[in-house]
Amino acid sequence: MAEQDPGLMDAADPSQVSAAKRPRRWPRFALMASLPLLLIAIAVGYYVIYRDIASTDNAYVRQDKVSVSPEITGHITQVFVRENQLVKAGDVLFTIDPSPYRIAVAQANAAIAGAQVNVTGLETSLGNAGVDIEAAAEDVQFYARQLRRQQELMQQGFTTRARLEAAEHDVSDAQSKLAEAQADARSARAALATSPAAPGANPAVAAALAARDKALLDLERSTIRAPVGGKITQSTRLQLGQMMLTGLPALTIVVSDQSWIEANFKETDLAHMRLGQPAVLTFDAYPDVKLRGHVASIGAGTGSESSILPAQNASGNWVKVTQRIPVRIAIDQRSPRALIAGLSSHVEIDTSK
Repeated sequence: MAEQDPGLMDAADPSQVSAAKRPRRWPRFALMASLPLLLIAIAVGYYVIYRDIASTDNAYVRQDKVSVSPEITGHITQVFVRENQLVKAGDVLFTIDPSPYRIAVAQANAAIAGAQVNVTGLETSLGNAGVDIEAAAEDVQFYARQLRRQQELMQQGFTTRARLEAAEHDVSDAQSKLAEAQADARSARAALATSPAAPGANPAVAAALAARDKALLDLERSTIRAPVGGKITQSTRLQLGQMMLTGLPALTIVVSDQSWIEANFKETDLAHMRLGQPAVLTFDAYPDVKLRGHVASIGAGTGSESSILPAQNASGNWVKVTQRIPVRIAIDQRSPRALIAGLSSHVEIDTSK
């Protein structure tokens, strides 16, 4: 095929040459038109997928914390735990000097013995009072017969006024002794009486027994044990020789196997939130951990209402602030990593279910 003559190109139609050199612009227009459509499609898809998802980053891991305080006063003699140590319920944490409480137990035992001796003495007194009553009653009868004899002799004129008065005095004296013996018996019987509050026990003995029980309880409380299992924290006060006071917190046990999430949601997220709705939990500390949970409860008040100084909006410069409500999220899965109280979390709740 012969080569095309360059002269023919010069003689070609100028319109055809310009059309051949003009670039194609329709792909650019198509790209410019499709980009907004793509953005719209992404926005619509995001809305469809996440319109029923309520999420918040204002969420934290919470765990039960038990403050351990001694119930007696004394110096610490032994410490068996350290910071961040795991303990089980019933493990010994520390001990307080038991010497004063052993002495209190000994004193209580002595008081019981004294009360029992006193009861024995009262029983003996009651028995003696019964004997005295019998003797006094016999004396009264004897002197009464003597008085009647003297009265008969006085009527017959065979006795004197002095003997009659002496017989009357003997009867009166015998009656006084009988009344005194009867009073002693009543007093001893009253001292030995029991009360409906402590049936079958003498009040003095019951009081001494109660004092011993209190002393034994205080002695037992000199050994402080863990009320629950968990991790020891805030144990800096546990120093040998440290004086512990009743009710003063000595340490805290974090119950690490009972964790939940406290998520603070905006009030605008609560319209469709219900108990039991599923939740997905992630943690800033463990990016690879994702756990399932559910809504366990919704707070009864906003965070500002629960604060020490609630906000007062009666002034004229009031600015509306979106309030947050604490929502408790129960964790339904066992975490492969240890959850630490206070860790930040991200919560997503599917409010469509």
